[in-house]
Formats: sequence, structure tokens, C-alpha cells
Amino acid sequence: MQEGKRQKQVGALLLQEMSDIFQRLGLGMIDGGLISLTAVKVTPDLLEARVYLSLFKVKDVPAAMKKIEDRSWEIKKELAARVKHQLRRIPVISYFQDDTLEHADRMEELFRRLNSENPKNDA
Repeated sequence: MQEGKRQKQVGALLLQEMSDIFQRLGLGMIDGGLISLTAVKVTPDLLEARVYLSLFKVKDVPAAMKKIEDRSWEIKKELAARVKHQLRRIPVISYFQDDTLEHADRMEELFRRLNSENPKNDA
């Protein structure tokens, strides 16, 4: 199902505000790795938000996700203070790992292997 205009607006607002919150709280760097928010998807009723995090060079991904989950109340409190005039209710926030970059790297590696195993014959 396609996202509505209001869903996209709320998602963009949450993405921008949460990116600032992550920087302010020092959650952008965990265990020597970089954490960035890639997307926020909001349900049609605007009561739930899925936050997708890209973890670059993080040694222990489950521990980093746990650290973020443990501070989720602090993140939500800060978010509520920032968007209280734009939203009636603050959505329930769930965090997910965005593995798009890892998937793309695996695909590129597979293509490189295929090209090296089967070189093209120019006739």
C-alpha cells in the first residue's frame, strides 16, 4: 500500500528531529561505529513509527541496538518536546536495522566473482 501525504510528512519530520536527537545524545557513534537514521515509516493512523538505522563498522550490532532500545524513553521524551505542536500523539517507536548497504555490498561481490569466473569473450 502506498504511503499517504501526511504519513510522508510525519515520517520526514520524525527523521529530521530524531537525527538531531541522536547527535545531541551521542548515539551517532557507538563502539567505534557510525549510526545513522535512514528512514522513518509511519502507519496510516500515525500511531506507530518504524525507525530504520544504518550501522556502519559497528562491532557488536545487537549490543548497539540494545543500547538504543535502552535509551528509547529518553529519545521519545526529547522527541515529544520537539514535535508537540505538530502532532497530537507521539507514535510508538520501534527500531530496526537497515541492512540495505550490506545487501548491496554482497550483491556487488557476487557480480565481481561471476565476472572474474566468466570473462567475456570478445570476437
